[in-house]
This record gives sequence, structure tokens and C-alpha cells, in this order.
Amino acid sequence: MRYVPERTLFDDFFNDAFGDRGSVMRTDVYKKDGTYTMCVELPGYQKSDIRLSLYNGVLKISANHTETQEEKDAKGEIVRSERLNGAVSRSFYVGETLRDTDLHASYEDGVLKVTFPTAEKKEAETKKFINID
Repeated sequence: MRYVPERTLFDDFFNDAFGDRGSVMRTDVYKKDGTYTMCVELPGYQKSDIRLSLYNGVLKISANHTETQEEKDAKGEIVRSERLNGAVSRSFYVGETLRDTDLHASYEDGVLKVTFPTAEKKEAETKKFINID
């Protein structure tokens, strides 16, 4: 017979708060027809929990979530109350030629989808000589 330890309140708390959240923000990036598409998994978050910012060519995706859970007995008295806070963020270099108007984002079924054009390649600078009059 195999020994199975009893579950405690701490087991539930750490599994709920940190169990699935550790795998959050898995990201797939696809390139097709001059456009990048990023699919970022954010299960358990609402659209209002998610923020995107673009600064110096870096796209930052962050999400904050606060949740309160209460369990009551048959008399309506609270027997357990928990407050969970979670925050995640990732940054991606997308190129300094992109502007915020170049990015388009949507959120559905726990997946954030961000599309933007591939960065234009700058021509390599060549040495130029200046004539002296």
C-alpha cells in the first residue's frame, strides 16, 4: 500500500497560487507575409488585467490579477478566506522602427494575440567622404 500524505491548506494555497501560474506566458511567434504574430498564453487573466507598452523598440507585456475566495458553512459563516495576487511580465525586442500604431492586439480564450509588421531593414551605412572647398 502506498502512503499518501494529507493535503493541507498550504498545499491548496501554493498549488492554486503558484502551480499553473509558473507556466504562464508561454509564447509562440510566427512570421508570415511580412507580419509577426505573437500568441501569448495568459490563462485566468481578464482583458482588463493585461497591459502592453512599447518603448525604445521593446514590447513589454504585463498582467496583474487579484482574486478573493471565501468559503461559507451552512449557516453562512466564513470558514475560509483567501486573497491571491499574481503578476507576470515579459519583454520582447521588436525593433526601434516600430511605432505603437503598428501593433494590434486582441485577447480571447486566455490567449493574447499581438501582430505587427516585420521591422524594415536599415541599409548598412557606408563611409562617405566630404569634399573640402
